[in-house]
Parts: sequence; structure tokens; C-alpha cells
Amino acid sequence: MPTESIRFPGPHGELATRLDTPVGKPRAYALFAHCFTCSKESKAAAYVSQALAGHGIATLRFDFSGLEFTSNIDDLLAAAAWLRENRAAPQVLAGHSLGGAAVLAAAGRIPEARAVATIGAPFDPAHVTRLLKDSPMTVSKEFLDDLGRQNPAETIGALRKPLLVFHSPRDTIVEIENASKIFLAAKHPKSFVSLDRADHLLTQKADAQYAATVLAAWASRYLDAPAEAEAAEVVPGVHVAEAGEGRFAQLVQAGRHRLRADEPVAVGGDDSGPGPYDLLLAALGACTSMTVRMYAEQKKWPLRRVSVELKHDKVHAADCAECETREGRIDKIERVLTLEGELDDAQRQRLLEIAGKCPVHRTLHSEVWVPTRLSA
Repeated sequence: MPTESIRFPGPHGELATRLDTPVGKPRAYALFAHCFTCSKESKAAAYVSQALAGHGIATLRFDFSGLEFTSNIDDLLAAAAWLRENRAAPQVLAGHSLGGAAVLAAAGRIPEARAVATIGAPFDPAHVTRLLKDSPMTVSKEFLDDLGRQNPAETIGALRKPLLVFHSPRDTIVEIENASKIFLAAKHPKSFVSLDRADHLLTQKADAQYAATVLAAWASRYLDAPAEAEAAEVVPGVHVAEAGEGRFAQLVQAGRHRLRADEPVAVGGDDSGPGPYDLLLAALGACTSMTVRMYAEQKKWPLRRVSVELKHDKVHAADCAECETREGRIDKIERVLTLEGELDDAQRQRLLEIAGKCPVHRTLHSEVWVPTRLSA
């Protein structure tokens, strides 16, 4: 996914951020707050943010400017203000671990926020003090006092925003009981999703992607419904960008249409979409069917339905009696047409000939020039 590095002043120092954006116009903007010992570059922050962008939600992740919990809340409000002034106010707030506790505390002061989510968050921010007992990290008395002043039950109870709580029963850093307390303190609408295979830091990309996919689907119920004309920004040509999910997954935008591409699991992909050659065959098949349909309508022939089956393979050139290339391997695309309707043999034969005249077929048989350059 496209990622933009942005810096802007916050109340306690400069905030270094990354904005992960989808291909085309974002449906909404989100803020993601990282865990206590993490940063915006942590696996969880990067995986979740990029996956949300893959679902059309542009996500700003940033480094907190200090350790104090109150300053973390201030940074969240500053990041929300920057989005409000420079892009669009965040409608989705998500936080991991202590970042989740900060999101719960800040959400009531971000009026545009429609959906709030926590991942492995402690019910009481002071939970961190127990984690510091066996840690070499040194923190100030002010930091500890700041945590002690928080009243999570009151804050969560007053949230009055849709809440989604993610937690793993295997979490040994922030125990699952914290999720129960958050859920019970919150008012409806509220939901809980178990990340049963995940560790606290979401070190496995699949766990973070799962959380982001569920979050995007859940949050969509509460986001502004874009006007049909704005649902997908119309862009010239075809745009392809990495989805930020899996090794090869791609997001493809053609005009106002969006689809995915990927590779099969057998070659290292997640099989989340058709492969590049599948898309090539789809283009040829669609063009073939359209061309046959257009010709039959012009002739007023009783063609009821066209279907095309295609298969791509690499074969020895010597096996192709019609090919000019005689050595090595060549690409073979086998195409089988099914023509339904009361057509006579002559009509069927003519439509078979017309199939070979579709524009994509001609492109594949002609010399193709693909000038390639780096963007500015």
C-alpha cells in the first residue's frame, strides 16, 4: 500500500507518522495507537494499518512523543486534529495494548469517531506498573502517578461509541480478564472477537491481518455511506499496488472498479485473488465473448448465451505446426467456446472465426510496446 511519511508539531514535541492509504479515494480515515514498548514501525502497527488501507480505510500510525499516559492522549488528539485539517477527521480509532487504553480515553474527545477498537488492551492503564517490576526500564514517579489517576470504568462507561474488543486468551502480557472488564464497562453497541492463536504483540502477520479484516468489516456499519458517485474514485487507466497483506497480494483499480490479484499458496501467495495469468485469460475470454455477442446481434442470429473456457500453458515450440518459432518453449492459450441457441453449422463456424478477431486476441498476436519508467 502507498505509505507517506509525515511530521507535524504536537503538544509535547514533533510527531513522526506514517499514513497508509488505499488505491484511490479512501472510504474513511483511522488512527492507530501502538503498544507501550512499540513504535509506529512495530509489526502490529504496520500490519494492521496496511491491512486497513487494503480495505479502503486510510490509517495514520505515529510514535508517541513521551511515556506519560496523559501525553499519549494529547498526541492522539493532535493526530486527529492534523487529519481533520489536512485530510478528513478520523472515523475509526484503534489501539494496541496501552495504545488501546489511550484510544479509549481519547475517543470521547474526538467527536467524529464512529467506531473504536482495542487489541490486547489493559482495562486499567496502571496495569503497566506490574509489567515494570521485572523490567530494566526506568520510569519517573510522575509517570506512575499519571497512570494511577486514571478511572477506566468511568471513561469506558461514558464512551457511548461502538466498541470492538480484540483479545487473545493466550496473551500472557495482558491477560484475557482485561477484555472482560472493558466489555462489561462499555455500553452497547459492543462486540468481542477472540484472537485465539495470537500472541500479545501480534508478531504473526496473519493474526494482524485477521484483526484488521474483521475491524474493517465491523466498522463499515458505522461509517458514512459514500454517495454512489464517490464510492470509488474514477482514475484513468489501471492502477496496481501491493495490498500490504501476504507476500504477493495486489489491489487493482480500473476506473471505478476494484479487484484483487494474488498468487496460489503453492508459490508463496495467499490465493486471495486471481493470478496475473488468470487475469490475462479473463481479459481474453471477456473480449471474445463480447465480440461474438456483438457480431451475432448485428446479424440478428439466435445466439442465446456465450461462454469461454481458457487455459494457459508453456509448450515446446516444435509441437506447434502453425508457429513460426521452432525452438524452445512458447505460450499456448487454449480457448473453447460454447454457443447456446438455435444456430446452424455455418453460423457457429462464422462465430468461431469472429472469436479470433477480438481486440485482445489481436493485441496478443501483435508487437506490443511497453515503455516503463519510474514515477516522479
